[in-house]
Amino acid sequence: MKIGLMNNPSASIYDEIVLFGEAHYDFLDLTIEGPDALDPDPERVVALLDQYGLSVVGHTDPCLPYAYPIKSVRDACFQELERCAKIFSAIGATIMNIHPCYCCPPAMNQELVQLNVEALKPLQAMASSYGLILVLENFKAPFDSVSTFAKLMQEVPGLEVHLDLGHTNFGTDDGVTFCAFFGSHIKHVHFSDNRSTDDHHMPLGVGNVDWNKQVSALKSIGYDGTITLEVFCDNKGVLFQYLEISRRLVLDLWNQ
Repeated sequence: MKIGLMNNPSASIYDEIVLFGEAHYDFLDLTIEGPDALDPDPERVVALLDQYGLSVVGHTDPCLPYAYPIKSVRDACFQELERCAKIFSAIGATIMNIHPCYCCPPAMNQELVQLNVEALKPLQAMASSYGLILVLENFKAPFDSVSTFAKLMQEVPGLEVHLDLGHTNFGTDDGVTFCAFFGSHIKHVHFSDNRSTDDHHMPLGVGNVDWNKQVSALKSIGYDGTITLEVFCDNKGVLFQYLEISRRLVLDLWNQ
């Protein structure tokens, strides 16, 4: 099991890697998004990752309307996601995250899942061509249930699961249910706490997520992959105190 952090897209990617490396985390969850993380230099990123012995996971912009039912919009999003895939592949990532697309005309809301299916098919094939496993992150309805994910994975062969255990705390199905249903199809995990009402990105133990239960569920399926501590705070000094508390909690529970 590896514990890593996501770069703040409002900060220098290179400075973030140095901070994560000096704090002895295991990997970088590289998000490519604005305002300051849109165009990372792969050679510079690789040099820093190597310097600190960090591996890397790819994370894409959650706001891209890649399933919108206008071809020119979908094509533009595909091009951007392929640009990201090229960067992820160049820096040694094997996982590329994508978020559900919620953008569609109101009269087409009933077709939202199928719109995602049709858009994800070529995206999965594209990611695979760059040696990347495309993983879909659970979030809000209708992409918060194992039934929706089962449909997506059945219709998009090769698509895998990015399990966000903060999101399951306010979704239809909890993390235990996702683990029991998808098992080895879970390829990447995010940890953050909240109070069941929104995605608060709080330190572990501050909200009401039952971390003992969630970690036990991951261990029960033999999960031994990457866990991102997706904890947010504007003050870097305080942030790393929160992160260290969260990391200790994960390690203590994992080693029980």
